[in-house]
Amino acid sequence: MSIMVQSSKAHDRSLGEWFHDIQRGSIKLPRFQRMEAWDRNRIASFLDTVISNLPMGVVLILQVDGNESEKFVSRHISTAEPKKEGTVTQHLLDGQQRLTAFWRAMHNNYEYETFFVYHPDFDPRPEKAGEEVQVFMKPRWFDKHGRRMPLWADDPRYTLERGLFPISLLRPGDMSSEISAWLADATQHLKPTGGEEDAFEKLQAYMTLQEKLKDTINQLRERVTHFNLPYLALPAATPKEVALQVFINMNTNSKPLSLYDIIVAEVESVAGSSLHDLEARLDSHCPYAKRYAELRDLILSTSALLQDKVPNNRGMIEMNKQVLVDNWHHLERGLERMAAFLASQGIHDAARLPTNAVLPVIAACYELIPDDGDYRGKAETLLQRYLWSAFFTDRYENSSSSRAYGDFKALKTVLKDQQFDETRVAQIPVMDREQYPLATKDELKAARWPKAMGIEARGIMAVTTYLEARDFADNQPASYDNLQKREYHHVFPDALLQEAEISSFLALNCALITWKTNRVIGRKDPVAYLKERVDWAGEDTVRQRMKTHLIDYDLLAKGDYGDLQQPEARERLKKDFERFLDDRANRVAQMVECLAAGQQPDLHQLWQAPATAES
Repeated sequence: MSIMVQSSKAHDRSLGEWFHDIQRGSIKLPRFQRMEAWDRNRIASFLDTVISNLPMGVVLILQVDGNESEKFVSRHISTAEPKKEGTVTQHLLDGQQRLTAFWRAMHNNYEYETFFVYHPDFDPRPEKAGEEVQVFMKPRWFDKHGRRMPLWADDPRYTLERGLFPISLLRPGDMSSEISAWLADATQHLKPTGGEEDAFEKLQAYMTLQEKLKDTINQLRERVTHFNLPYLALPAATPKEVALQVFINMNTNSKPLSLYDIIVAEVESVAGSSLHDLEARLDSHCPYAKRYAELRDLILSTSALLQDKVPNNRGMIEMNKQVLVDNWHHLERGLERMAAFLASQGIHDAARLPTNAVLPVIAACYELIPDDGDYRGKAETLLQRYLWSAFFTDRYENSSSSRAYGDFKALKTVLKDQQFDETRVAQIPVMDREQYPLATKDELKAARWPKAMGIEARGIMAVTTYLEARDFADNQPASYDNLQKREYHHVFPDALLQEAEISSFLALNCALITWKTNRVIGRKDPVAYLKERVDWAGEDTVRQRMKTHLIDYDLLAKGDYGDLQQPEARERLKKDFERFLDDRANRVAQMVECLAAGQQPDLHQLWQAPATAES
């Protein structure tokens, strides 16, 4: 369907006209538009363009017939809600960031920024801040008394002494009283008293300064008010789907939108629902889901799987947006159950998650899992096997979206048929041990530092958090809140191993402990920091804490390595470190085998058995 020629011709419109349209509520934003996105530097750059009277790109509007209902659910520009609703005549499809920045700067109502105009002619300092008229942005903050700092930014005298005046004085409309009041406050201290000898000369200088300031401000006001921000207009008769397509095309070609932004627009088009509102509702109902990933990523990837689409860009674009909304209850329930399940497996946040490919798979599987009963127990055992298999095989090292889709389809078949025998389970690709064997001891030993995005490395940490790994000092178990205070600690200190030229950044040489404990330990030999813990809590207690990290206390308490310049000390450290890695790798491997088989490991039994896993 063609669009009338009106859409292809740019029309002139001054910022003064835009301002008054916003002020009376006749221009609004479709709800599918993203919220404010410009940072303070982008805003300042835009304002500089305006006061410098430089050209700017066009804005896109959709005209609204006042006799008909609006095509899109709409909202006012941020902080521009009129006291009385007016007749809406335009929807702003492209240009939101510019007009929002203009409106808010003209009212200087940003909480953490105040915008000024710097003019060198009014900067009395010997070394001026600049040679040209320009926008000046001052960051703001609040002190412990709740005062907005710095205080000078709200004081006309001290702003003028820096060559500044608020950009809000350039606001279109009648500002004469506000300008006069600001000028009076800014220059009051310069007004002479009658008893001064040179009072007449000072009064002349005072009046000259006021007039010059007033003229300068009014000249800039004229420039701002008449600044041309042209627009393209889609006529009111434009079909909704066409307007959306133009919106997507214009945004993609100029300032790229995220996939989520585009799908927001498509959902608005086909379902008449605001995805932003649904996301806010989901956040309220499932507050823990966002601990593992951005909610919008979870929404799109899980929704794709619920429609049997691959959870990648193509699948998300192809999925039916009406069905996405219709499935919302399943989505919310799935993400809520997913978060609870991951916590039950000792995975508490994104920073400790080995791979996010498992998230939509688990969430989508809950569409088929009841809230309680024997079947839920069986199903969640299957999900446990899937989860730990994903963490300790190489299936998700590449092409994770398509492989997650393949695993989901196989999991879905097992769940639908309610057949959990080993033959059926082995047909789930990630659980096919011939094709995807679990990590060997040597592979575990090779896993690098878990702070980076390494699946096996983070998996090793996940095994310890499953066991509620307790802090070496305060004995608090791993939990979401507690993990936010923890750091990645070298069991054999990095500085110690570096002296012996031994690589220290290995996952098996890492333990999650609180930053305070980490600082106390520092570079100390293991025997030294263990002795300090024992002095406080006793050897049996410290030994038990170490066990929750799958660390053998006795392998650390070997003694002081002394001067590592001596070959025998270096060799002893190297052997002790290798023995420690072997032992911990064997214990991790035992845990992984247990978890990937759907069993519930018992820490006491684990330590009763020798660490003899083979590579």
